[in-house]
Amino acid sequence: MPIRTNRGRAAVYRRLWGWPLRSPRHLVATVVGLIALVITAGIVFDHTVGSTSSAAPGTTTGKPAVPGSGNQIGVLPPTGTTTPLPTKAASPTAAASSAPVTADAQLVAESWIDAWLAHPPGTTNAKWLGGLKPWTSDELLPTLQSVDPANVPKEIKSPVKATRSTTDSVDFEADLETGKLVLTVAKLPEGWRVHKYSRVG
Repeated sequence: MPIRTNRGRAAVYRRLWGWPLRSPRHLVATVVGLIALVITAGIVFDHTVGSTSSAAPGTTTGKPAVPGSGNQIGVLPPTGTTTPLPTKAASPTAAASSAPVTADAQLVAESWIDAWLAHPPGTTNAKWLGGLKPWTSDELLPTLQSVDPANVPKEIKSPVKATRSTTDSVDFEADLETGKLVLTVAKLPEGWRVHKYSRVG
């Protein structure tokens, strides 16, 4: 039957508290039981705290975010979808090595100068350019459209000679009535062509 009076409960409590003191065996059993209870409570507490702290604060449950979708801050997209960074600019190629003057480059230089000097009175720029075109690069022709043939010397005082020669370009010069003519003949896909010229003096 249940205990319904305070005196009865007190008697039960006295028996429970007094049980460990009845003998050394009871005392040892009580101490061991308390130690086991404390250890068990500690293990349960550690497991509970560890499981709650393993999830990062602010994260939500559900489907994991797809890498690269922009839902996660600080997550790099997959390497296969990234645009490669620009690489360092390629270093300049080594200077072309010296080479003997080719017969084709020499012929182009002499033919270009002959056409450059060929402008009888009344020669138009278009006709003058027509004689230069076979020996001139496409980049240089537009520059020559502004030249008045009447201002171009009519003869040279010395043969055309090479001053520098490499595998892909040759520099030539010739003495004029009013100074010196310097031109560069370059090896292009269409062949050797005069690519640059200047008058000195």
